[in-house]
Amino acid sequence: MQFSIYKIFPGILFSFIIAYTGIFLSHFIGSELLNLNKSPISPIMLSIIIGIIIGNIIKIPLIFSEGINFSLKFILRLGIICLGIRLGLLDILKVGLIGIPLIITCIIISILFVNYFCKLLNIPSKIGSLIAVGTSICGASAIVATSPAINANKEEVTYAIANITIFGIIAMFIYPFLAHYLFSGNELSIGLFLGTSIHETAQVAGAGLIYSEQYNSQITMDIATVTKLVRNISMIVVIPLISFLYLKNNIDNRNTKPSILSMFPIFIIGFVFMGLIRSIGDYGIQSSDEAFGIFLIYQWELGIHYIKSIAEYSLAIAMAAVGLSTNLISLRSLGIRPFYVGFTAALSVGFVSYIGIIFLNYFI
Repeated sequence: MQFSIYKIFPGILFSFIIAYTGIFLSHFIGSELLNLNKSPISPIMLSIIIGIIIGNIIKIPLIFSEGINFSLKFILRLGIICLGIRLGLLDILKVGLIGIPLIITCIIISILFVNYFCKLLNIPSKIGSLIAVGTSICGASAIVATSPAINANKEEVTYAIANITIFGIIAMFIYPFLAHYLFSGNELSIGLFLGTSIHETAQVAGAGLIYSEQYNSQITMDIATVTKLVRNISMIVVIPLISFLYLKNNIDNRNTKPSILSMFPIFIIGFVFMGLIRSIGDYGIQSSDEAFGIFLIYQWELGIHYIKSIAEYSLAIAMAAVGLSTNLISLRSLGIRPFYVGFTAALSVGFVSYIGIIFLNYFI
């Protein structure tokens, strides 16, 4: 599909302005209102909310339509690819053999639980797939990464993100205090619990900061953050798997099987490639103080920062476009039942994480 730069520019600029507003508000809420180093409110969610408000109050002129569609298709994929720079194999080594089995167990049980309840409540399989990846992996990022592979519409994406965001925010404020009580102040256990039971990366960081400031434990926040990053790596396997299962169970009227390309979101290759670059560069910094034999530590960290910023802005732009394209009337037609699934899934992940950590504590 070909795009003219003159036709797509207005819509991209419009989406960018909304995204920038969402990012600004996210930082403002975190630093100014809550006095935290990192905002617990995702700019992705704020971008969607602002886009929905604008898109449902005024009629969006046609001049913006092509740029909005471009943001939904291509800028979204760019953001997901750049997101891979956050991940590195050294992060896995930091968590070690203690956390990885717990993370895998929570992911598997979360996916199975969501799929079971979606069938029980007769919830559309697309919504179920999006809630499953959002709950089990990394919230909004996993949802937007999965949506193109299963052809989810804008309303379904928005609903799923709202679902996991609401329960993730509730967990962010409650779990730091609950974990301190459940694990009697054990920093490792609390960090693992926060990292495996809360949906969004921003929410995990927020919970870690709350615990750190309340109980003066920086190491807990570090463990929670690294655990969440390792959990994010499962996007490489889980998103293609969820896409395959959805497409396999939703063959069209001609009873055709999905192609390999439709089963595997190709942009995940770019995501993996970015993670590989991060891993090689970090190893170079660790061994010789130079990434790829060229970049010094401050240059490497600056480059990572810029790519992370591209990911943040790209995803926020794409989600602003989602919001602008979302009709609240059609969103209402999805009903309340998926929220029941999201609520029970959030509780189940927390419970599985708690039981798993208690079990692991007998061996460490």
